[in-house]
Parts: sequence; structure tokens; C-alpha cells
Amino acid sequence: MKKSVLIAAPLMMLALPGCVRTVASVVTAPVRAGAQVVDWSTTSQEEADRNYGRKMRKQEAREGKERKKADKERREQCRRAGYDNCG
Repeated sequence: MKKSVLIAAPLMMLALPGCVRTVASVVTAPVRAGAQVVDWSTTSQEEADRNYGRKMRKQEAREGKERKKADKERREQCRRAGYDNCG
């Protein structure tokens, strides 16, 4: 009986560091997951600036297209009315 205890004790000591690491991983996993959720749910200033810039470029492009379309319609109406300089 004493021989088996003497053999098992060193084996348990070798396995203990692995167990401690596993327990530490299991204990810290919810904290890490919570931190990741917070990171995903918040927007950094850099991301906000990038998103705002993208939004403004799209808006400017849209306004440019609308302005170009309105100018074309105005010139066409001018030509239909018979004016020479519809520029």
C-alpha cells in the first residue's frame, strides 16, 4: 500500500502544474470573453473617424451625381425653350 502512494505522489506532482494552468484558463475565460464583448460593442475614435469619412465621401458623391443630373435637366429645358446659350 505504501509503495503505491510513494509512486503516485510524484506522478501527481508532475500533473499538478498542468491542472493549475487548466484551472486558471477556465477561471479567466469568462473575463476574457466579457472583455472581447466590450471591445466588439464599443467603437474606437479611429473607427469612428474612418466611418464618418466614409459616410461623408458617399454623401458628397451622391450630391455630386444629383447636381450633375439637375444641371443636365436644366440645360435640356433651356434648349427646348429655344435659348442659344444654355451653358
